[in-house]
Amino acid sequence: MLVVRELSLGPLRFSDLARSVGGAPTDVLTKRLRELEADGIVVRVELEPPASGIAYKLTDLGRGLERPMLEMARWGLNFQQLSDVIGLPASSLPNALRTIIHPSPDLKLALQLHSDGQAFRLRIEDGWIDARRGIVEAADLTLSGPPAAVIAALVIGNAVEEGIEIEGDRGALEALRALTAVPERLREEALVEFGVEPVAATARRA
Repeated sequence: MLVVRELSLGPLRFSDLARSVGGAPTDVLTKRLRELEADGIVVRVELEPPASGIAYKLTDLGRGLERPMLEMARWGLNFQQLSDVIGLPASSLPNALRTIIHPSPDLKLALQLHSDGQAFRLRIEDGWIDARRGIVEAADLTLSGPPAAVIAALVIGNAVEEGIEIEGDRGALEALRALTAVPERLREEALVEFGVEPVAATARRA
C-alpha cells in the first residue's frame, strides 16, 4: 500500500519511489514491484520529455486501490499521533488532505499546494479528490506552507492562518474547512500545540 500511495500521485523512478516509501532496501522494493507488475497493479513506463528514464505507474486496476487506501487511512486516524502530523513530509500532504477532507458531490474545486519546494494539484469533483504532482491550471485556491501548517489551517481555522500563504477564493477555503473531519482527540491536541483557545478555533463555524 505504501507503493500504491506514492504512485497515486503519478509515476516515479525507482530511486524516487525508494525514498518516498522510507528508504526501503533495494531488494525488498524490487521484489514488491515485480509482484505488483505480475498482478497487473503497476507497469513500467517511459517518462515524457523533458524528463527521461523508466518509471513505475499505477494501472487502472492499481488505481482501484485508491478508495480502499483512503478509507483505511481514515480508519487509521483513530490511532494517529499528533507528532506524526507535525513531522509529515511534503510528499504525504496531498493524501493526508484526501484523508481528512470528505468532499460533497456538488463541490467542484481546483486546489494547488506548495510545500517544502514541492507542488501538488488536487481536483475535487463528483465527491472525489484526484491528487497529482505538479501545477494545476486556473486554481481556485492555492495553499503554501509546511504540511502541518496547511493541515492546521483547515482543521483549526482562521486562528492559525499566519502559518501559510493563501491565494484565491476564500469561499473555497471555507468550503474545504466545512468538509474537513478528524477525531476530536486530535483536534484538541492540535489546539494545544498551536496555542489556540477552543472558542477561536470554532469561530469559523459561527
